[in-house]
Amino acid sequence: MDIEEFWDFIEQARTRAAGSTDAEDIAHEATVLLATHEPQRIVSTEQILSELMAASYQAPLWAAAYVINGGCSDDGFDYFRGWLITQGRTAFERVVADPDHLADLPAVRAAVAAGIDLECEPMLAIASNAYRTVSGQELPSNFFTVSYPDLDPAWNFSFEDHNRIATRLPRTVALYDE
Repeated sequence: MDIEEFWDFIEQARTRAAGSTDAEDIAHEATVLLATHEPQRIVSTEQILSELMAASYQAPLWAAAYVINGGCSDDGFDYFRGWLITQGRTAFERVVADPDHLADLPAVRAAVAAGIDLECEPMLAIASNAYRTVSGQELPSNFFTVSYPDLDPAWNFSFEDHNRIATRLPRTVALYDE
């Protein structure tokens, strides 16, 4: 599976989730779809997922997740990025390029209104779960690699510093100030 196929696959899962905006429903459908493929293709999906997680490992996005979820631990940031992947390629790429675009996503606006966190831990396990379904074994870890970048030192400050965050992510912060 390559990156184009991966994003097509995510769109299929979104469609199969019957119009649901629930990220866990999308992750479930992604697992079911992935389990129809051969084991090597499932392993290659894990590599792509790992690369997307590395590409989205950015301090500005972490700060936005912190604002949206009212705090964000290391694991919470992973789960937030899992949620972001369930939103599809256009949303993912736009938000990774500029995290303040989160303010444009209907799912973010709905979460703000409902006071819910945006996260999807199950998205991070789609390849593991599908591989286990197909082979009865654990996903081999020696077939994929990932290298996380260093976080931008210009963002090395407390994400609770509302004024600094508001100047860097004004539209996202404004959702919570309304």
